[in-house]
Amino acid sequence: MTHPDPLLFQPLKLRELELKNRVVISPMCQHAADAGRATPWHMVHLGKFALGGAGLILTESTAVDPRGRIGTADLGLWDDSQIEPLKAVVDFVHANDGAIGVQLAHAGRKSGSQPLWEGGAALSDDEMRGDAEPWQRLGPSSLAAGPGWTAPRAMDPREIEEVIQRFVDATVRAEKAGFDAVELHFGHGYLIASFLSPNSNHRDDEWGGSLEGRMRLALQVASRVRDAWPAGKPLFCRLSAVDGSVDGWSLDDSVVLARELAQLGVDVIDCSSGGLTEETRALPVPRGLGFQVPFSERIRHDANVRTQAVGMIVDASQAEAVLQEGKADLIALGREALFDPYWAHHAATTLGVDPKYQRWPIRHGVWLAKRAPGLARARAQAAEQLISPS
Repeated sequence: MTHPDPLLFQPLKLRELELKNRVVISPMCQHAADAGRATPWHMVHLGKFALGGAGLILTESTAVDPRGRIGTADLGLWDDSQIEPLKAVVDFVHANDGAIGVQLAHAGRKSGSQPLWEGGAALSDDEMRGDAEPWQRLGPSSLAAGPGWTAPRAMDPREIEEVIQRFVDATVRAEKAGFDAVELHFGHGYLIASFLSPNSNHRDDEWGGSLEGRMRLALQVASRVRDAWPAGKPLFCRLSAVDGSVDGWSLDDSVVLARELAQLGVDVIDCSSGGLTEETRALPVPRGLGFQVPFSERIRHDANVRTQAVGMIVDASQAEAVLQEGKADLIALGREALFDPYWAHHAATTLGVDPKYQRWPIRHGVWLAKRAPGLARARAQAAEQLISPS
């Protein structure tokens, strides 16, 4: 039997979680936490997307270790005190018919930077040491992320094992907070991505060298987190399909890694790109509409795993085409969702799924339904006046 709805609004079951549609809110750094704890900003920021009809909402990058924060005011799940503030957000999303996941991350050698509105520059070592919770950049090798960044301390095997355990511990806290999904951040030049790339990982031990060695940390984290995360809940992984550096991590490499991640129980690969380095010789991916969709398509077909497409997907028709053409299973929105938090509801109207506002929160939909006839009459009258002879 043919499903009456466009693919964008057909449910998708991931393990025991059924998403009501294929619209996902992408992680977006807010730099609004208090000692890693969610604040009222996060309730409003994430809660509005539940009211806006998204099927799944992902938190911003949430640090598993205070040393792994992107900025001083990042969300965190490195401490039990951070559970309850996030649980309040989760409960609100659930009460409004949404699902919510947490993106767990360690920024590695890209830890410590200003918010974008303050310039986005790397913090100095003195600024990091003087923070309320002193921190230090860590990486596979003592190689800086680019001009303006200090070199990280090369991690020893004991520190690598400690980071793996911190991902596991944060996963346990995510379950206590009631999250529906976990996404592991393996992209954008952060810690795991820096282990993957030959341009940032110059190790000659088991955590470097060959592709197998460079993938070891990613696979260990994914395996251990999968074991700690309930079997009925999905696990996502964000990859930079290409890392944006010359002779760096490639799309072919991502296909190999995605296959292995799928075998370990990762359910969805979130296909992003770039971020390894800020050097001028970097190879950025040209930005245009749907510029990262080809990465999602390749990984979906060649690694035989569900994928999430992200990057300059701006309207309902474009999103539906990506799904219909088999290039992704989920559509993630970031900046477009900031521009229009009700994007999913507006897309449903555009695609003819919800002409009477029945999918909107009842406290909104009932008023919009009353507004519609009067607005239609007013527009018709205005059109008549424009075409009537003077």
